[in-house]
Amino acid sequence: MKITVLGCSGSVPGPDLPTSGYLVDADGFRMVVDLGAGTFGKLQTHCSPFDVDAVLLSHLHLDHCADFAALTTFRRHHPRPPYDPRERKLPVHAPSGASVRLANAHAASRSEPESLEDVFEFSALRPGTFQLGPCTVTVAQMRHICEAYGFRFEVGGRSLVFSGDTAVCPELVELARGADVLMADTAWQDRGGRPDNLHMSGVEAAGVAVEAGVGRLLLTHVLPWSDRLGVLADAERVFPGRALLVEQDAVYEV
Repeated sequence: MKITVLGCSGSVPGPDLPTSGYLVDADGFRMVVDLGAGTFGKLQTHCSPFDVDAVLLSHLHLDHCADFAALTTFRRHHPRPPYDPRERKLPVHAPSGASVRLANAHAASRSEPESLEDVFEFSALRPGTFQLGPCTVTVAQMRHICEAYGFRFEVGGRSLVFSGDTAVCPELVELARGADVLMADTAWQDRGGRPDNLHMSGVEAAGVAVEAGVGRLLLTHVLPWSDRLGVLADAERVFPGRALLVEQDAVYEV
């Protein structure tokens, strides 16, 4: 597997830094995992959006799904598509109600509801395992302030876990158990006064990685006003393996 970072800024974009979005290539099967503000433009520098095989949205906060509106416009109105998007609908795996909530961005008014079912095929996420191309995807519900999920991708004996947005929870530890790579929400340093069930710190993400026996830890979703190097230093004090700050446009092998 290969992860290409389309965006990794936490909660809001930073200067030249989109919010959350990742292109995961599993033996040539391309999955977009989250599609935050600015990520659709970045996606086009790596592949045609028509070459994406599936979209997974961990939750419906705008920093993880804002550019789904751009993807919709692209699929509906591109003048020279390589195939008919209405006949070859793009699978979208997202929290319950996603098709309605995402469609609202295109509605002319409340009295004129919109539907995106013309170019997408929506499936509601729930805990469990399903097959997506060559990849086995395991879904677990995370601890956030809305319906949110983490994903485990397995192909060819390799495993990647993406936490989405979450506080520390047993479900994440089990999802990441023995994974080769954990890409974890690490918004801030380990300081008090933070709301519950929002994000993890570097210390907390590293603690999950240790408990789960993870091979490598990728720290992402750092807030633009957080001390990135401080987040990394906190994680390195706890996690004995290799911990890295995710970098914009970087590619990571799993």
